[in-house]
Amino acid sequence: MESCSAPSPAPVLLDVRELSRLRWRCRRGLLENDLFLERFFARHEATLTQRHAQGLNALMALADNDLLDLLLQRCEPQGEQNTQVAREVLGMLRQGGASGSEHPIGNPSQGK
Repeated sequence: MESCSAPSPAPVLLDVRELSRLRWRCRRGLLENDLFLERFFARHEATLTQRHAQGLNALMALADNDLLDLLLQRCEPQGEQNTQVAREVLGMLRQGGASGSEHPIGNPSQGK
């Protein structure tokens, strides 16, 4: 027996122009946020989809300090940023970041 449901469409990757616009949109005033975002693009640029762009744009609507609090796991998304796609992108942004030697803004215990 065959299934009546149509296969879900493949995710649409961002083209060069969309990716460039997204990078521009992600420029931040705090260096710490920029470090997270640079690492995010270095890891995921080739596989970013339009869905990811929606989630990232939702996060970019936050003030710099609020975004940093999310990135450092001091809080979790609230309101308009509390969507499945925004949480997914936040997880991608946090990868390898919030603890240990891979932290993008350095290990707080170093140099003491």
